[in-house]
Amino acid sequence: MAQKYPYIDLNRAGIWGHSGGGYATAAAMFRYPDFFKVGISESGNHENRNYEDDWAERYVGLLKTNPDGTTNYDSQSNITFAKNLKGKLMLAHGLMDDNVPPSNTLLLVEALTKANKSYDLVVFPNAQHGFGAYSPYMTRRRWDYFARNLAGVEPPQDYEMKAKPDPRNTIQ
Repeated sequence: MAQKYPYIDLNRAGIWGHSGGGYATAAAMFRYPDFFKVGISESGNHENRNYEDDWAERYVGLLKTNPDGTTNYDSQSNITFAKNLKGKLMLAHGLMDDNVPPSNTLLLVEALTKANKSYDLVVFPNAQHGFGAYSPYMTRRRWDYFARNLAGVEPPQDYEMKAKPDPRNTIQ
């Protein structure tokens, strides 16, 4: 792509994703640590042994332990590869998530901490999977994170983004 689009700066590659994309973001940061410099991983299912069985079993199969103690789930777990982080990583999760348990992100936090890797963490105490009313705040945090860590500029302090009120959200 960089050959086709010369304005792409391969020295400043960033990645962002939510849910399965949050998993993929962290996986990319850990598996290609020299390429991706900044990532924002939201509500990722980082450890499928701690997620819905119908999701992982569809792609990985039933959990099987090998004679050496490893399992068929080890190679897809972001916890296994967290030690490879080189860039800047922001994790975010709603603590009332009704899809991906917040413990998935906390397991990754634990692995990064044990590996002595720096990371940033944003939690929303009353948010479900999609962050709902917190979206303007999270959008700003994403923009700020990329501006600081990829463009090297300081964004406006606490810039307030306004969203249209959503009558389904109780927090406005």
